[in-house]
Amino acid sequence: MKTKDYHPENYQDLLAKYRKVKAKVLEVEGFDSTSRQNIAAGLEPYAGEWGKLHQAHLLKRTMFGVTTSDLQAIAGLSMDAAVDSLLIKGVAPDPPVNDYNDSADGIIDPEIEFGETWILSAHGGDFEGPRTISLKNWLVKNFINQSTSLEEKMIFFWHNLLPIQTWDVFYSKLCYQYFDMLRMNCFGNFKTLIRELTLNPAMLLYLNGTFNNKEAPDENYGRELQELFCIGKGPDAGFTESDVQAAARILTGWVIDWSKFYDSGELNVFFYPPYHDESTKEFSSFYGNKQIEGKSGDAGAEELDELLDMIFSNDETALYICRRLYKFFVYNDITSETEQNIIVPLAQTFRSGGYEIKPVLEQLLKSAHFHDSANHGALIKNPSEFLIGLWRTFGMGIESEDLNLLSDQHSSILWQMANMGLEVGDPPSVSGWPAYYQEPSFDKYWITTDTVTNRALLGDSMVYWGYWINSDLQIPADFIAFLKTLENAADPNLMLEEISLLLLGIQLDTTSMNNLKAILLSGQQTDSYWTIAWNQMLENPGDTEYEMVVLNRLRPTFQHLLQLGEAQLM
Repeated sequence: MKTKDYHPENYQDLLAKYRKVKAKVLEVEGFDSTSRQNIAAGLEPYAGEWGKLHQAHLLKRTMFGVTTSDLQAIAGLSMDAAVDSLLIKGVAPDPPVNDYNDSADGIIDPEIEFGETWILSAHGGDFEGPRTISLKNWLVKNFINQSTSLEEKMIFFWHNLLPIQTWDVFYSKLCYQYFDMLRMNCFGNFKTLIRELTLNPAMLLYLNGTFNNKEAPDENYGRELQELFCIGKGPDAGFTESDVQAAARILTGWVIDWSKFYDSGELNVFFYPPYHDESTKEFSSFYGNKQIEGKSGDAGAEELDELLDMIFSNDETALYICRRLYKFFVYNDITSETEQNIIVPLAQTFRSGGYEIKPVLEQLLKSAHFHDSANHGALIKNPSEFLIGLWRTFGMGIESEDLNLLSDQHSSILWQMANMGLEVGDPPSVSGWPAYYQEPSFDKYWITTDTVTNRALLGDSMVYWGYWINSDLQIPADFIAFLKTLENAADPNLMLEEISLLLLGIQLDTTSMNNLKAILLSGQQTDSYWTIAWNQMLENPGDTEYEMVVLNRLRPTFQHLLQLGEAQLM
């Protein structure tokens, strides 16, 4: 990119340009929304075509971007086997480490050596800020380096649905334990996950559970347990304020033990009977007028289990979680037909399976409804799906043993995503990110005039000069290396189909493909204009003149591709 493109006087032109990008996104997404009204497919197993378009759709919805190796991993599998492979947990990543020591900035953690993990350490005091960024960098790294598995996407799903805010908790060790809990339970039992969440130290701090006692019951967690985590706020969610108050009283007495805080940093959770409300708790007709008898002594776990049994016996719990899974993986608008044909039977699977998560995911991801072509490209990518997707697709991650360099890389991605509305580890509220719950806008929250401009500028940056990693280093996409991973790089038609599949996950119409091809061929009419240039470059490795001929055609092609409305969809 030439220097003049940085000048402020070009900003209004850029803004007008990217407003058109936003309009195109809404136009394309609106078209898909209309076409979805005719979906007749239900939860019956998908038995249609299982080609690259359907494989890319599955991968885009279950991972952060698609690489050629991801497609190759499922290319020889049946649809059933492909879904099964995505539902296998991978090897747990190494824990986050001290990647923040920098003598030039005066940051030297006296407790944790550079390169060592801090997850077993005492509270870091002034170093909790750097450790929290280290945790966020670790989450970004896991997203980038994910195997061909749904695991990382599910951790993001649960973090959005059952969130903490790491800057609010401000104890990196506890926040790490929270994310580790999500990893351990991401495909497991939802009731087990909720019980562990309830007694998780980070959550007890975040929603004031450790300060909930009989003298001053704190309703925060008792409310969110029902309103956001299990029952929701749907039309049939009939729990009452008295139910919130009764739940809060049941949860009194669960506290954090601070006695070892300054020695080892341990914050163990235990039940303290003197703080517990021992009266009988009565619930509304929504819960069948259930009464949970107050108990004395060390009986907090018993009352907690009775509370969860009551909540999970209500049909709305399964329905609510299945709606959230549907909105995340399929589409954000649930019609009355979708409710009856998809959500209700999914919820039945969930309940009859004892609230095991994996069978519900299997049924949904293997269904004819999920694979219906009207669902392809029907959701707007969130910032992590957009940016990390580009990093993964183009293989832009730095392979280095230099922890400072890796930290700079991951921090750069972290803050770039934050500028587009998604800071990993810190959703804006206990409700998560509005794009996943706020009607009627839903995913359109991701493309405000400001954030879509940031997206388009990042696309241009990647094409022409690279992403800033630090003040001395920029990392551009290596388009030549990327094209070498394709099957048909020398054929302009097949090559454009392949890159459209990886970046968009859909087949572009003829007009759009012809426009891309015209840019690639620099206005020439014959395909050989590209083929000869590509082959000459391969025959003369290291010759910058031949490389520049290829790059000068690829860069405007990719720039145009990334400015299509379809590039923001999945």
